[in-house]
Amino acid sequence: MSKRKNRYRSGYEKTVCGELDNLSVKFEYETINIYYEVSEQRKYTPDVILPNGIILELKGRFSASDRKKMLLVIKQHPDLDIRMVFQRHTNKLFKGSRTTYSEWCEKHNIKWADKQVPIEWIKEKPKVQKK
Repeated sequence: MSKRKNRYRSGYEKTVCGELDNLSVKFEYETINIYYEVSEQRKYTPDVILPNGIILELKGRFSASDRKKMLLVIKQHPDLDIRMVFQRHTNKLFKGSRTTYSEWCEKHNIKWADKQVPIEWIKEKPKVQKK
């Protein structure tokens, strides 16, 4: 199998996508833009879209602006299945915080994984979209 020639935005994204390649998962990397609004319209480009339509956001650092953006995108696009994969889910939101990245996701009902994409997510059947 030939290796992808994508230029990933971080070493972590390259690692996770390399693992998906090794599992022969045919995913898309940053192929769509999803628009959301703050006070003006902005766009969000998901990191990975699995064949079943699950959107993965891969995060090493999860800043306050990233968290705000993800909440806005998820609220404005409830039809999308957006999930987080963290390089280290036990990182704290900020210095002195008691809340970890994974605890923040739990609070906001966002599915998350640590380090790797769970095989269950890859094998999950696509959800039927209601029209």
